[in-house]
Amino acid sequence: MPILGSFGAGSKGGYGRGGKKTIDFDYLVIAGGGGAFGATAGGGGAGGYRTSFPGGTKVTLGGTVPITVGDGGLGGISRSDDPLWPRDGSNGSDSEITGYITSTGGGTSNINGTPGSGGSGGGGYNPPATFGTGNAGGYTPPEGNPGGTGVVNSPWYQSGGGGGAGGAGSPALPNPSGPGGAGASSSITGSAVTRAGGGAGGVDNFRGGSAGSGGSGGGGPGGSTSPGGSGTVNTGSGGGGGANRSGPPAELYPNGGSGGSGFVVLRCPGEFDGDITVSPGTNTKTTEPVSGDTICTFTVSGSIDIS
Repeated sequence: MPILGSFGAGSKGGYGRGGKKTIDFDYLVIAGGGGAFGATAGGGGAGGYRTSFPGGTKVTLGGTVPITVGDGGLGGISRSDDPLWPRDGSNGSDSEITGYITSTGGGTSNINGTPGSGGSGGGGYNPPATFGTGNAGGYTPPEGNPGGTGVVNSPWYQSGGGGGAGGAGSPALPNPSGPGGAGASSSITGSAVTRAGGGAGGVDNFRGGSAGSGGSGGGGPGGSTSPGGSGTVNTGSGGGGGANRSGPPAELYPNGGSGGSGFVVLRCPGEFDGDITVSPGTNTKTTEPVSGDTICTFTVSGSIDIS
């Protein structure tokens, strides 16, 4: 999606066509993270991560603009006594400042096919050792990174980590499975917060392996003596792959983790605070205490109104 230019050189706000008031915003748009399959699958990839802060090209908005916060992808159901069995994992959903900026949902890590590509890609299982690619939107700078490859290390089947906003998922090691890729840090809300980590690969627990750790910023850990962990809510992080189901105790823990939901932030000078409304009430408009800037935070889909 295109970024519309500012109204006037160096302007922070103004009036567009038809007298509509416009304001220049910095943004952070993170899509939903990918869910992970179970049964020693790779980790889910983080949702796409796109930002202008600090120092990038701002987005100019006017009127009422819908904001979409993407859902995390579903974790796979591999435990046969689960009422939802069988279920593949799924990619996360896109987040969007509608008509202006889109980030792509994170890739899943299904073992019954090629791991999903997305904002960041899902980790690989072996066989096959393939992994999901990142930056599905083809953006510059890229919105994410690829997952890591899987490998067979007798007697274990080890899986790769999902990609994160700050780095690729790690390939499977002889032991443990691959950790998720690191998330990326942003201070757009006032303090530095890391989000969009990749999920870790699951493990062949029945034969004695150990699972990887989730990527920084909320990536789900891989399953070993528990199911794969889910990505943290409103970070766009990927879910962790589940453990093997070949025998006790691993057969109790094969399900994969779901991806974390996305997150959108818009920031502008505080002088425009009275011109801005966000909805619904779950979303917030606050003042950053040091700069006095207005921070609009979206944890669910809604809209921003500039009047």
